[in-house]
Amino acid sequence: MGGKTPAQLYSLVFGAVLLLAGILGFFFNASFAIGESVERDQLIVFEVNGWHNVVHLASGIVGLALAGTPASARLFALGFGAVYAVVFLLGLFMDPLLGLLPINAADNVLHLLIALVGIGAGLASSTEPAPTTA
Repeated sequence: MGGKTPAQLYSLVFGAVLLLAGILGFFFNASFAIGESVERDQLIVFEVNGWHNVVHLASGIVGLALAGTPASARLFALGFGAVYAVVFLLGLFMDPLLGLLPINAADNVLHLLIALVGIGAGLASSTEPAPTTA
């Protein structure tokens, strides 16, 4: 993957992983219940439900779509990192998150990791294409 900025790599990797998690999550829980009726099933150690799966699918699709150029990938990495920092903070105090998404400690750790890596990748990236080696 020579010539890719850190933000492009972040967008590709997290986009692909979240897309896959969204697809696999439906095999564990496809419920779209809300509020007190939110169902909780786990994909490995992460709580999922239909809403959570849709968020993962959408995040993954957007990440992959914006990975193509350094500028769009940087925007995704910084924006996604900021959003997931807020999701991490909300997850410390709300469960289910916004009455829709089941959250556990593993989810919170993952959200913090996604936020920190995204912000770091965005800050480490230029909007210009990375130089390639011949």
